[in-house]
Amino acid sequence: MTRLIQTLRQNRLTLAKTASYYCIHISVAACVAYAVTGNLWASLTLSLLEPTIQAVAFFFHEKAWERRLQKREPRAETGAVTA
Repeated sequence: MTRLIQTLRQNRLTLAKTASYYCIHISVAACVAYAVTGNLWASLTLSLLEPTIQAVAFFFHEKAWERRLQKREPRAETGAVTA
């Protein structure tokens, strides 16, 4: 449990960004789904399912970019050319 709390604290900013992105995405998805289907239940289902999966993917996308940038920092200090 302690490791989970530590992980949550270390990733607080990324989790906050993910949560705000999730709220915006649900709102947009609900409006678009309702405009297309005209069905409230279908729009709510679609707007919760797809953004939930996207939010999880976004979190891991951000973590991958953080790792990539951390790997580039030592090279930048030595003056090595990176792609």
